[in-house]
Amino acid sequence: MEQRIGSSSQPLEGAGFDPAYIPGLTSPVSGEAESAPEKAEVTAEEAVEEPAEESTEEATGERTEEPVEDDAPDGPVFEASDRRARVVADHQGVRLSLDDQACEFRWDEIGAIETETPRFGKRYTLTVHTPERRWYPIEIEAASRSEFAEWDQQLDAVMDKYFEDGAPEPADEESEETP
Repeated sequence: MEQRIGSSSQPLEGAGFDPAYIPGLTSPVSGEAESAPEKAEVTAEEAVEEPAEESTEEATGERTEEPVEDDAPDGPVFEASDRRARVVADHQGVRLSLDDQACEFRWDEIGAIETETPRFGKRYTLTVHTPERRWYPIEIEAASRSEFAEWDQQLDAVMDKYFEDGAPEPADEESEETP
């Protein structure tokens, strides 16, 4: 009968071993070494395929134009900024940036958007709430308090156009009822 020398327990992973470990956000250190060779193989395959595509374009003399995504459709846009912070809400979603940090939310990732204006002062607070019960506030300093009303109107126009709160639209219900 064979016996192993040493412990039969598995090495610790997670919060007991790494205090910075957060389930779902970061992977254990042991998983990174395994995934690195796979990424190298994929990039090598892509490098082999790219020259082949270019050579077919050169041989046939024809180029297929890829559809260019229009970055600025004819929809409303909300944009507010100060010396440190910036908020942009458009057809792609909401982008928040503060100094060198930035985050972006697509419209399907947003549960609600809340605005707050103080009784005194000129700081406009916009908070993005996600369905996972997380929130991301940002404060923008306005030149004057009169900008608050203008910003609220612009944000309402963007939200009316792009934000879906999960309720079916009345036009869709009528078209389903009518044969």
